Amino acid sequence: MSLTLNDVNRIAKLAQLEMDEAHSANMLDKLNGIFALAEQMQAVDTEGVAPLSHPLANAMQVALRLREDVATEPNRREEYQKVAPKTEDGLYLVPKVIE
Repeated sequence: MSLTLNDVNRIAKLAQLEMDEAHSANMLDKLNGIFALAEQMQAVDTEGVAPLSHPLANAMQVALRLREDVATEPNRREEYQKVAPKTEDGLYLVPKVIE
């Protein structure tokens, strides 16, 4: 996939950015470079490669010590919700906002 100068100008307009022609051309080169890198990475055969839990797990060859997933703070939901204007079933009720 590659972008055209019209695509870059449309993206800039949607993002409400002002760009002159030189800057648009520069961004076109950079964005096409990113897309080319993504295509190159997708072309790599990853069949049979196990996912890593951490980027350094394979390089370190050491089991990573992870902390136990236990709560260290007490549950103070009731205390916090006493000052809320409206709550229901442990949830804060807020007015519906439609723009």
